[in-house]
Formats: sequence, C-alpha cells, structure tokens
Amino acid sequence: MGRGRQKAKHTKVARELKYFSPATDYSALERELTASHDHTDEELSKWAEYADDDSYVHDDGSHRS
Repeated sequence: MGRGRQKAKHTKVARELKYFSPATDYSALERELTASHDHTDEELSKWAEYADDDSYVHDDGSHRS
C-alpha cells in the first residue's frame, strides 16, 4: 500500500476516534461517586502500618487533624 493510501486510512481512523462519543450513563456515574465506602476493620488494619497520622502533611503545608 502506498504512503498516500496509508495516510488516508490513518486520517479516517483518527477522525472517527475524535468524534466518537459513546452514550454516558450519568446516573450510574453519580451513584458510583456518591456511594458510601464502608471499610471493614480488617481492610483498615491491613494498611495500618502505613498510616502515621502525626507525620501526614497536606500539599499546602497544613497538618491533618
């Protein structure tokens, strides 16, 4: 295949990808983002060794309380 035809195919594919917009289920997204995340004690204890509340500092320099 010549360079012209190859470039045309790539341009066609790129255009299809650029303008492709799948249907978005915003209500499902909202449910996922607003769902409460209940962590069990087992899950929390698994990561307890990495949690040192006294040394945690936010990006803005403030300490976590």
